[in-house]
Amino acid sequence: MAKVGIVMGSDSDMPVMSKAADILEKLGVEYEMTIISAHREPDVFFEYAKSAEEKGFKVIIAGAGMAAHLPGMCAAIFPMPVIGIPMHTTSLGGRDSLYSIVQMPSGIPVATVAINGGANAGLLAAKILATSDPQLLQKLKEYSEELKNQVVEKDKRLQEVGYKNYTK
Repeated sequence: MAKVGIVMGSDSDMPVMSKAADILEKLGVEYEMTIISAHREPDVFFEYAKSAEEKGFKVIIAGAGMAAHLPGMCAAIFPMPVIGIPMHTTSLGGRDSLYSIVQMPSGIPVATVAINGGANAGLLAAKILATSDPQLLQKLKEYSEELKNQVVEKDKRLQEVGYKNYTK
């Protein structure tokens, strides 16, 4: 049973939202990914948010651009954590999406990651789930160790070749 719902308003959000899915897969967390427009198909969206708890979702990751209503509306209906991903937009660079998601009214919180922060949304969802899942917590610790080792290896290489000869 999927523990995380990943929902986006358009397939143009897929490159960002897939990063959340990739992290969840790496950590062994089941998810379900869906495209629903809160504005163009409100009845479908409403049913998605109302049924998310009975589907077994513990967290929803919702990505949205511009007016960015999808995360806030999920949080208004779904009783568990919602993580919003503001999408980069051409008109305001995603600031419109960011402001829309972080300025939720009192009582309707939405955790918000950086603009186009799909990977961090996946990690945050996993960390929320890990509060009651020791195996997932261990996988997150191992993931953090991998990140640390990557930095150590990059520095080791830099020290060996110098900055003028350093290439990625």
